[in-house]
Amino acid sequence: MEFGRFLSILSDLEAYPLPGIDAHRKMIPEIRTIPSLQEVKRSQPSQAGVLALFYPDREKETRFLLTLRASYPGKHSSQVSFPGGKQEEGDHDLAHTALRETCEETGVHPDSIFIKKSMTKTYIPPSNFLVSPYLGFSPSMPQFRPNHEVSEIIEVKLSDLLDESTLGIKNLSTSYMENVDVPCFHLEGHVVWGATAMMLSEIKELIKLSFH
Repeated sequence: MEFGRFLSILSDLEAYPLPGIDAHRKMIPEIRTIPSLQEVKRSQPSQAGVLALFYPDREKETRFLLTLRASYPGKHSSQVSFPGGKQEEGDHDLAHTALRETCEETGVHPDSIFIKKSMTKTYIPPSNFLVSPYLGFSPSMPQFRPNHEVSEIIEVKLSDLLDESTLGIKNLSTSYMENVDVPCFHLEGHVVWGATAMMLSEIKELIKLSFH
């Protein structure tokens, strides 16, 4: 999608209702249930903010940023995710968290990013995080300078996210599940699943609303 068209759509998206849990459900394994708000509250999760950053590439096509996490002793090691992380004491709010973490992880300065919409909070049971995703854009192609937390910068065409052929199923075994068929996106040679896929599903459904 040409970036000028994306920006015109983006201005309309601010007023659209969020697809929410219905979009999330499309990207979760059949064996998993989505906990209620009361269950999430009882778990006293840590708060985190992540950013879905859209921008034009050299051909003025719309892309968004994903990162491949570096390998580390943790539940989300070497997974594809949005830039972002845990809220810290000095953060004004979770949007500030998302911008600060994006800058730290990828080198994109907050002053070059415009946040347009907050998306549905997503609970991640294995790490007990409640993640607040934000949809934003940069008017020009960023210059990425990843830090040690990022193994790879992944630049995905929006048209690939909207293409139904990039949806699939992957059988996975991780530190917290064994031999489970998981819905996923196949994007830029990477398998994107879990919470990131749930958030992408909502963004995809939100953008598709503008086509009607």
